[in-house]
Amino acid sequence: MIEYVKKAPLFAQLSELQLNEIAKVCSKRSYKGGTILFAEKEIGSVFYMVISGSVKIFTTNTANEEKILSICKSGESFGELSLIDGKPRSASAQTLEDSVLITLTAQNFMELLRTHFDISLGIMKELSNRLRDTNQQVFDLTFVDAKTRIIKSLITMANKHGIRNGTTINIKLVLNFDEISQLAGVQKATLMEVIRDLEEKRILIISPTEFQLDLAKLR
Repeated sequence: MIEYVKKAPLFAQLSELQLNEIAKVCSKRSYKGGTILFAEKEIGSVFYMVISGSVKIFTTNTANEEKILSICKSGESFGELSLIDGKPRSASAQTLEDSVLITLTAQNFMELLRTHFDISLGIMKELSNRLRDTNQQVFDLTFVDAKTRIIKSLITMANKHGIRNGTTINIKLVLNFDEISQLAGVQKATLMEVIRDLEEKRILIISPTEFQLDLAKLR
């Protein structure tokens, strides 16, 4: 268990002794793809760390349209906000594929914060990073054109989850085109137009299970 816990950004800087204390109160669970882990506005009771698979964090408007906020893969964590402030979940979480997650209950999570300052500091740093990402998303939606937003989203996904080989990056395609358009904040028709253009220029190569992004040609 400890080898998985220390991969979470919140806990990466902790000592072996502290990691052991966290591992003692964690559980490992498997989830089928498409499983809703929690829904927006419900009371939070669990913090999650991803061992394998992927989870999308998203919100839904009154027309039942989704906006994907982020994709969490191996080594990443989510779900701590409502545990910290006691307020309802600000977003929903759903597995995109069969996934294995480590879970930590709210009671055990808060006890760790009370007894380990390093854990609290790690969380503050992680939340600061997420705030910066949110600020950048707001800027992009306000000032950046649709094509640039799509390319930035593809590059972000590739850098975060892909495997680099020289100037090309391969990433397993766990999102469908509807979800990629939500992530970029554009209409699907606009996304497909940009995708076709990138494919014609051989900047982007899409197969049934992954896509390949050529950074050299993108420049």
